[in-house]
Amino acid sequence: MLHFPTDIILASASPRRQQLLREAGFSFTVIVKEIDESWPEGLIREQVAEHIAKNKASAYDKEVEEGKTVITADTIVCIGNEILNKAPGIKEATEMLEKLSGKKHEVITAVCIRNKSSNDCFHVTTSVTFRNLSAGEIEYYIETCKPFDKAGAYGIQEWIGLVAITSINGSYHNVVGLPVAEVYRRLMLMHSK
Repeated sequence: MLHFPTDIILASASPRRQQLLREAGFSFTVIVKEIDESWPEGLIREQVAEHIAKNKASAYDKEVEEGKTVITADTIVCIGNEILNKAPGIKEATEMLEKLSGKKHEVITAVCIRNKSSNDCFHVTTSVTFRNLSAGEIEYYIETCKPFDKAGAYGIQEWIGLVAITSINGSYHNVVGLPVAEVYRRLMLMHSK
């Protein structure tokens, strides 16, 4: 019989992260706090994602002290060394998708799993390649899916992922927003100690 850890807090408003963690068999409470998602100059992209995930985790000292296990995550989309954050509007989303069109990019999700006895922070990288997108396709996608809450202005589980992605190297779920296989492995290991 599998024994899943209890008293888990998922510190994310993302319905996609919540669904993935639930489907992996975990019960949890969602508690979201407003966190500064900026980062200091000079960090490389993996460090940026980890910095933000750690920053989010540090806001949950009280919950950790109460015996909870807190999971925080941050996903960034990178083309070369450029980080594509969430697009505030149509213009920025269009520019981002034009940059991704016909190119390979990396999606990096950093995760922190924190409780009283452990503070485990890691990141997972997935390479994704888009075919060339027409202006009409970009416009249609932004209009129908409004991807303004997503890093790189796209969701792999949406229309654009179905019709425009030619290859993925690594975890699909990492691109959705949570490398759930790795989270499962580390949570179960942490729980078994």
